[in-house]
Amino acid sequence: MAQRNTFARKLPPPPPGTRVALAVSRFNADVTEPLLDAAVASLTAAGLDAGRIEVLRVPGAFELPLAADRLAASGRFAAVIALGAVIKGETSHDRHIATAVAIGIEQTARARGLPVVFGVLTCDSLEQARERSGGRHGNKGREAAEAALEMIAALAAVSSAGES
Repeated sequence: MAQRNTFARKLPPPPPGTRVALAVSRFNADVTEPLLDAAVASLTAAGLDAGRIEVLRVPGAFELPLAADRLAASGRFAAVIALGAVIKGETSHDRHIATAVAIGIEQTARARGLPVVFGVLTCDSLEQARERSGGRHGNKGREAAEAALEMIAALAAVSSAGES
C-alpha cells in the first residue's frame, strides 16, 4: 500500500523572479535522476520558470551539505533542495553518511535563513530507494519540491507580516 503525503495541499504559485537550486548526488544516479526529474516537474507545474531552476551535481550525498551551503550563500535562490540516496551496505557506513548529511543540511538552513530541503533517501536496499523515487511509495523528489514551495510561501508571509 502506498503511503500518502498527509500534508499535501494546493500551493500558491511562487512569486515572480523566484529561483530554486537543486544539489543532486551523482552516486546512485538511477535513483537520484528520477528524484530530480520529479522535483523539476513539480516546480514547473507550480509556475516556476524552468530557466529559474539551477541544478548542481555533486559526487555523492556527503558533498550535498557543502553544495547546499554555497548555493544558499549565493543569495540567488529562494530555496535549495538537496537530492540524494544513501543505501545500506554491509557496514555501518550508510548511517554515518546519512547523519552527517542530515545535520549539515539542517545547519545550512538555519545558518542561511533559507529553506534547504532534505530530499535524501536513506534506505535499507536499492529496491526501497526505487520505490521512493517513482515507485509505489511515490517520489520524494516531488515531495521535496512541494516542501520548498510551501516554505518559500510561508517565509514570504512571515516577512510581509513583519512589514505591516
